[in-house]
Amino acid sequence: MEIKLNAGIKHKEEKIVAMSDTARVFGSGAAEVFATPMMIGLMEGAAMNAVKGYLPEGFSTVGTSVNVRHLSATAVGKKVWAEAELVEVDRKRLVFKVDAYDEDKKIGEGTHERFIIDEAKFMGNLK
Repeated sequence: MEIKLNAGIKHKEEKIVAMSDTARVFGSGAAEVFATPMMIGLMEGAAMNAVKGYLPEGFSTVGTSVNVRHLSATAVGKKVWAEAELVEVDRKRLVFKVDAYDEDKKIGEGTHERFIIDEAKFMGNLK
């Protein structure tokens, strides 16, 4: 099945930083600030949801590469969001520009790669 996606598709995901989102709770650091793995997850979610409405039933995407920098700390209680823009399509390979912000500043930037999968075939390969 041929899936047509074009560069330029964008999506934004947002949340309020909770204590469960902190580096201390996540185990990635000692500070009670928004954890890098949580920021990456928000970026991946934005990328995944950017294209999900363009895929046929039974297809989705999986993350395969993340190259980001966490630029600045964010306190618990602050709103954060990630923006993803599809910048490259190579058959089933999708590359996104991802950026993250809090209420005051840019907190992260980078790229994220995903691949389009047939969910049944993908899960069948795991057995």
